[in-house]
Amino acid sequence: MSAYAKDVLVDADWLQEHLNDESLRIVEVDENPALYAEGHIAGAIGFDWRADLQDPVRRDFLGPEAFGELFGSRGVSNDHTIVLYGDRSNWFAAYTYWYLKYYGHNKVLLLNGPREKWIADGRPTTADVPSYPPASFTARPGDEQIRARRDEVLAAIDGPARLVDVRSPAEFAGEVISPQGYEQEGAQRGGHIPGAASVPWGQAVQEDGTFKSADELEQLYRDKGVLNGEEIIAYCRIGERSAHTWFVLHELLGRDDVKNYDGSWTEWGSLVGVPVEKGS
Repeated sequence: MSAYAKDVLVDADWLQEHLNDESLRIVEVDENPALYAEGHIAGAIGFDWRADLQDPVRRDFLGPEAFGELFGSRGVSNDHTIVLYGDRSNWFAAYTYWYLKYYGHNKVLLLNGPREKWIADGRPTTADVPSYPPASFTARPGDEQIRARRDEVLAAIDGPARLVDVRSPAEFAGEVISPQGYEQEGAQRGGHIPGAASVPWGQAVQEDGTFKSADELEQLYRDKGVLNGEEIIAYCRIGERSAHTWFVLHELLGRDDVKNYDGSWTEWGSLVGVPVEKGS
């Protein structure tokens, strides 16, 4: 395997050459939403993953109508190709990519490398917020082939599906419930889902946040036994790191049988009556 399975990445040179392409909408989604105001790629629309992309009442993402209204109000139509990027090696950019795919928008690409790399390479940024005319964006019914629910995860423990835990080794072992700085979003119990393979998300990227080669990625997940099941379910703490791994497995390696469990450990670690293992 010498190339990625799908043509879903763009490099920084390509994006810089296409900043004025009206068929594109560039979207930044950061783990730290305040970064957008400090400077972003010219023309990029900024979404706050919590305030914009999450339902304000339920712990869930937006329904299809609200999702379509959000994107349309920012000037994104179904005809636009969306190019996503963000901080932290594109955690929430990958999450938004998965989210868009869930609602049937297939004209979506991911910048290979986060905003930190764009800035470190000396590429231009601006604090100007773009204003696009409202557009029509219709979200299709959610694609449950790429989203796992708690009952599916429970069934996977004794079934043919492979579970992959993409959190840190300390989270997997149950030594901590949440990464440092995220304790307020923790679950009740620490540990991992029985039978899950531990493959921290960061093992899929290089130091600069760009993805490893297809051959390296294939070897990584094969060595951990992740590619041996009929289906793969990825999870983390709240679903963004596992969306990054979903992107690697589903889009870069071309596995059609991959789902993201966005309930992840915040849900599983607080459920009554489900099994939890500790240790590595």
